[in-house]
Parts: sequence; structure tokens; C-alpha cells
Amino acid sequence: MGTLRDKMEGDLKLKGLSPNTRKTYLLCAAAFVRHFGRPPAKMGRVEVRDYLLHLLEKRKVKPSTYNVYAAALRFLYGCTLNRPEEVAWIGHMKVKQRLPAILSVEEIEHLLAELHSLKLQAIVMAAYGSGLRISEACRLRVEDIDSERMVIQVHHGKGDRDRYTLLPKRLLELLRAYWKESRPPGPELFPGRRPGTVLSRNAVNKALKEATTRAGIKKRVTPHALRHAFATHLLDAGADLRTLQVLLGHASIRTTVRYAQVSPASIRRTKSPADRLRKTTPAAASRKPSNRASAKTGSKPKAKRRRAA
Repeated sequence: MGTLRDKMEGDLKLKGLSPNTRKTYLLCAAAFVRHFGRPPAKMGRVEVRDYLLHLLEKRKVKPSTYNVYAAALRFLYGCTLNRPEEVAWIGHMKVKQRLPAILSVEEIEHLLAELHSLKLQAIVMAAYGSGLRISEACRLRVEDIDSERMVIQVHHGKGDRDRYTLLPKRLLELLRAYWKESRPPGPELFPGRRPGTVLSRNAVNKALKEATTRAGIKKRVTPHALRHAFATHLLDAGADLRTLQVLLGHASIRTTVRYAQVSPASIRRTKSPADRLRKTTPAAASRKPSNRASAKTGSKPKAKRRRAA
């Protein structure tokens, strides 16, 4: 895309979108261009429609993935190329909300034991123990760790929001052991191979998959599953939803409420209104009147009235 790519990246920055969102949108736009082999300025509604159908019918992408591509193309044509009429028709595909499989405390311990690196153990512990998104954990800096107040300051989280979250003692011990062993040179706690970069999410995801296999865990384990476990286990321990919302950095409480659906302890603590009813003796089963009884009480009087008439 060349110059157009630079313009789109600048537009994304001006809109205040996060680095991860900017990177994803640029990759989606580049894939669209590669598919047709033509500049986006020489394409329009027809090509956008054909490409979105290609994603659904040929590549069989999930609705959530489709929505990301659709959002990237809406931005490319609506903002960068200033041709919103080409993408105004694109809608948002409904995504089915499924309950995630939650890792138990024992499974988290087995997973940590199979990560043969203090660096990876510290990142995974930050995701589970502090509820960090994996990108937030990878971007941690030394000055973000406040061991006096036992909190972590998260900068530029989702939606470019800052927040504080928990610093567990177990994580602090791991960070100190990792620091003593590695002595990372820059302000980043978990630097990448190239100067000025941090460990990638893909590297963490790959290490998690390998550790999951070694630990014999049958559930699907992703970096975000650690954040799910953090939220669910906090609710199990009695934390309220508002506190959890702040720790997770959710803009809306509706996002946080989903975790209440997967917390068995919070469900068990909730009393059904049926349990407030007074106990009653089960009613005796009523018997239907027999044909003989009905004949005595019903048919004879009617017959007498007819004869009297």
C-alpha cells in the first residue's frame, strides 16, 4: 500500500486507536489489497463485498474475525480514502456468546510448572494474578510495579485507558527472581530480541500451548484464558462486580457481568425465591367422582324435574 499505508496509520493514530488495533487494521487492509492485486483507490463497493464473501465462504472465518476485517475496510474507505459511500452498507455480524472453559487453580499451578522460563512464568502470572491482557503484561515497565502499595499501574490499556490493578506477592517474588537472573537493560521488563521491542503475544501463546500439552490439560488454553480465570476466581472468593470491572479495565459493567455466568460459587451464594416460601404439607390427591355418584347427584334430579313438567 506504500504511501496509502502511511496515511492510514496516521489516521488511526489521530483517532486514538490502540497500537494493537492499528496493527490489526493495517494487516487486514493489506490482505484485502493482496487478494485483488490492485490499489484500494481503484476498487470500491463491489470488491469490498466480494472480499467479505470470500472471507465467509472460502476461508470460513468466524463472525468475530469477519467483524474485524469489516471494521478495517470501513476505516480504510470511510476515513483514509474519504469514500464512506463504498462501505456504508457493511453491518456488524452477530457473535454468539459462549461461556469460556475456566482453568482451575490446580491447572494454573501445573501450567506454571511446565513453563521452563522465569520470564514466561512472570508474564503468565501477571495475566492470571493481576488480570492483565497479555499485551499489557508484555508491555510492563519497571516503573509500573509499585511494591510499596502492592499495585501495578497499567498504561494505555484497551481504549487508551490507564488503571491500577493488584500486585500479588507471588508475582512480585517471580519478578524479583526474573530481574536478578536476566537484568533486562531497558525500561521494558520483558524486552524482545530487537532493541526497543517487547516479547510478542505470539511467543507467549506458543509457549502456553506447549506447556498445556506437557501439563496434560485438555481445555483450550489461550493467553486470554488466564484473564478469564482471574475474574472467575475473584468472584468465587466474594469480590463484587464493580471492583472487578475496575481491575479488568472494562468500560462497561455489562462486559464484566458475563463472568458471573461462569462463577459457580457466586451462583451458589444466590438464594432462589422459592427457598423463602413457607413450608406446606403436600396436598392430598383429589379423586374424581365416580359415575355412580354423579348419577345420584346429577341425573336423577334433572329427570324428576322433567317428569314434573
